Amino acid sequence: MTTTPAVLSSVGLLFFSSMLVADPADVTLLMQQDLADLKNKEALVLTVEYAPGASSTAHKHDAHTFVYVLEGSVIMQVAGGDPVELKAGQTFYESPKDVHVVSKNASDSQAAKFVVFSLKEKGVPVVIPIQ
Repeated sequence: MTTTPAVLSSVGLLFFSSMLVADPADVTLLMQQDLADLKNKEALVLTVEYAPGASSTAHKHDAHTFVYVLEGSVIMQVAGGDPVELKAGQTFYESPKDVHVVSKNASDSQAAKFVVFSLKEKGVPVVIPIQ
């Protein structure tokens, strides 16, 4: 699927814009792909860069979500689990039922960057804020 930069930019902004509390994240959509052999499913691959001190509010993804840290370190936690500090080269998984209660840059002075692979229902928002 070929996607224009304007579409990539708007999808990327929608991904995290509704949930960030601190400095905004720089989100880049690398790929969005319908999965023909999985009815009504699509895959998204994005990079997310948190500015120093950036964090998000509680949310869920309603998707199988895999994170791979490229640079810096982030702290991730799902409800009922312990917070985990992830450094470059480490991974994190969220199930569709998990509530992501902590997602933040572990540093107040350095940016953190990670790749997100998400397998989700088509048409369902990638991020669902928890109130």
